[in-house]
Amino acid sequence: MSDLTLNAKVRSDEGKGASRRLRRLEARVPGIVYGGTATPQSISVLQKDLFKALENEAFFSSIVTVDVEGKKETVILRDLQRHPAKPVLLHVDFQRVSANTKVSIKVPLHFLNEEACKGVKAGGIVSHTLTELEISAPASQLPEFIEVDLLDLDMDATIHISDLKLPAGSESVALTHGADHDLLIASVHKPRVAIEAENESDGNGENGENGEANGNGEGSE
Repeated sequence: MSDLTLNAKVRSDEGKGASRRLRRLEARVPGIVYGGTATPQSISVLQKDLFKALENEAFFSSIVTVDVEGKKETVILRDLQRHPAKPVLLHVDFQRVSANTKVSIKVPLHFLNEEACKGVKAGGIVSHTLTELEISAPASQLPEFIEVDLLDLDMDATIHISDLKLPAGSESVALTHGADHDLLIASVHKPRVAIEAENESDGNGENGENGEANGNGEGSE
C-alpha cells in the first residue's frame, strides 16, 4: 500500500456547464467522493495534481488520502474519465474505504524473466492474454501489482490465474465463479513465420516423394 495524498476543494456548482467552466477556467477536475456512512461529496482536484498522481502505478490500486479543505478521507480510485482526443481529465470518482473494507479492484500484472524464459530461449515468443487481474482484498492489503514469473515456462506451455501466487489476503474474483473461469494469462509459442516455414518444408518433402514415385512409375512402363 502506498502513501498518496491529494488536495481537493468542495464543489457546489453542479451540471455539465459548471464542470466545463471548472476545467477550462480553473484547470480543475470535477469529481465525487462516495461510500461509507457519509453522504456523497462533490469535489474538484487540480488537473496537474491528478496527472502527477497518475504517473504512479500504485495510485490505481492503493488507499489514497483526499484532503477536502482540511477534512481527510481515505479512498480508492473507482473511475476516471478522460477526453477521447485531448490530454484532459473530465471526471474522477473516489470510494471511501477503511483499512478492513474488502474491495474488488484490478491490479496490473508484472511479467518477470521474459527474456530468460525457457520457451523464448528455444525460439518461442511470449503472448500476454491478460495485463491486469481483478482481485478482492481488504483495502489495507491491496497489492500495487502481481508478479508473473515466466522463467520456467517451456515452449507451448501456458500460465493461468490458478498458477499465480497471490499476495496474502487476496483472491481472484474470476476464480470465485468456478474453475471454468481460470483464464489464460500468458503462453509461449513458435512465431508464425517459423510455423509457416515448417509447413512449407513438410509440403516440399511430400511433393518430392511423390515426384520420385511418379518418376519410377513412368520408367517402369
